[in-house]
This record gives sequence, structure tokens and C-alpha cells, in this order.
Amino acid sequence: MDLDALTSARREEWARLDALSRQRHLTGAEIDELVERYRAASADLADLKTSAGRTTQGDYLSTVLARARLKLTGAPENVMRQIPRFFVLQLPAALYRVRWTTLVIALAFIATGAVVAFWVWGDPALVASLGPQLQLEQYAEEQFTDYYSENPAAVFAGTVWTNNAWIAAQCVLFGITGIWPLMVLVQNAVGVGTAAAIMLAFDRGDVFLLFILPHGLLELTAIFVAGAAGLHIFWAWVAPGRRSRGEALAAAGRSLATIAIGLVIALAVSGLIEGFVTAQPWPWPIKIGIGAAALALFLVYMLVVGRRAVRLGETGDLEEADAGTPTLVAG
Repeated sequence: MDLDALTSARREEWARLDALSRQRHLTGAEIDELVERYRAASADLADLKTSAGRTTQGDYLSTVLARARLKLTGAPENVMRQIPRFFVLQLPAALYRVRWTTLVIALAFIATGAVVAFWVWGDPALVASLGPQLQLEQYAEEQFTDYYSENPAAVFAGTVWTNNAWIAAQCVLFGITGIWPLMVLVQNAVGVGTAAAIMLAFDRGDVFLLFILPHGLLELTAIFVAGAAGLHIFWAWVAPGRRSRGEALAAAGRSLATIAIGLVIALAVSGLIEGFVTAQPWPWPIKIGIGAAALALFLVYMLVVGRRAVRLGETGDLEEADAGTPTLVAG
């Protein structure tokens, strides 16, 4: 191939393509021309690379084609502009979608924990099986409350936050198994119930509630939401509807994985409450009130803001430009 001859023959066409790709606004006819010239220039570039490898003409044409391709597909949206949409629309819509599952999980968790607590507490043999009497008494009288103050508040809050955030992320990310979220929820319900049974056995049930409620209201709700998101991902794989299992799972994963990000923030707040509020010598109405206020804000965001986002057509998924065009189905 004569590179100079090809360049001479195509110079005006390539220049026109470059001009169209630089033009701010295009008419319908100019867009059609841009597409046509883009295809022709792509063929020219393929010929150049096949016959001559890398050349100055090929580098120039690659640059022109890259600019034209950007004009056709659009520039990626600025990340800073995506943040408001994420918090105002995507995240609350995703949370709203799992509201009923979250409620069922919350009720089942509370019921399971209560059954375990009263069952173990009502049977001295079961209480004794948990450990030596002296050790259990020490746990009820000292260790349970000391847990919240034995480390610096900032260190304790950070440790609790990272641990709970990891648990929540596992519930969402491993939700496809259908087993992992249930296992995490059951383990936590049994653990809470067992701790309550020990405290009840030594007449410290009131202390248990007073130390759990300030941070636990928001913390446990966040875990319930994580479990609900994971189970929704699992159900999208089991019952995909008219979509393929892969498409349904991808859509559910994209929309509900945003919940894991939101819960990191919610659990950071509960971690701060646990580290800086729970162990403080303040009146209990104030401490529990702080926890209740944090939960109320979360529920308003989930239910009120989420409902508004869903009414605007938001699902929590990426926009089509980012996620790709879905497969069309009949009906």
C-alpha cells in the first residue's frame, strides 16, 4: 500500500471527520455523516495497520477516531456529579425495595433472640452449660459493661465499625448463596439471646437492654437490611422472571450492592454511638434517645426519601448508559 497516496486521497475525508467530532452541536444529517465517515476511517485504519503496522498516518487517524467515538458515545459523567444522584435516588430506592423483607427479618430476629434468651434462662442446666458459675457471674457483673469502656472510644468505635461493616458486606455480596445471610442472622440472634439469658440469670436484664439499645437500634437494623439485600439477590437468581438468570442477577447485584455502601455509613454512625455514647454516665433516656433519633433518621431516609425515589422511576440500578442496553423481551 502506498501510504502517501492513501493519505492524499483520504486527507479531506479525515479532516471532515475531525471537524465533525470537534463541532459542539450536530444536526441529524451531520450525525449520520459522522457515523458514515467514522466507519470509513475505521476501515482505513485497519488497512494501514495490516499493511504497514504503526505509522504516523495511523497514529493521527487513531486520534481522530478516538475523538469521533467520544462524540458518538458521549463523555463519561463526572464522578462528583454522580454522588448527589447516588445519595438522593439510587441508595434510598434500593433501601426502599427491601423494606418488607427487612421487617420480616427484624421480627424473626427478635423472636429468635427472645426464644433463646427465655429458654436458656428458664433452664438452670442450660445456663450452667455455658460456663462455670463464677465466670458467668463475672461476665454479667463486669465484663458485659466493661466491654464498652475498656478501650479508647475512638479505637473502639473504629473496631466495631469495621467489624459490622464487614458482616453487612458479606450478607450482601454472598447473598447469592441464599444461606450465608441466614446463617449470619441466626448466629447473631442466638448470640444476642444467649448474652441476654446470662444477664437475666443474674438479674441484670435491665442492664442488658440499657447497654444494647443506644447503638443496637441502628446497628441491628443495618444488619437486617444487609440480610434482606442478600436474600433479594438470591431470589433474583432463583426467580428471574422474563429475563435470563444472568441478567436478573446482574441487575439485582448492581442495584442492591449500593446498599452495602450505604450501610457502611449507617454502621459508622452506630459505631460512633457505641464508642462515644453507650458507656457514658449520662441519663439513660438521653443515650437511648440518641440511638432512637439515629434510627428514625435512617428510617425516614429509607422509607420517605426511598419512596419518592421509586416514584420517580428509580430502582437503584445504574443508568442504561452505564449498565448497557438490556435484552428486549416480548410481552
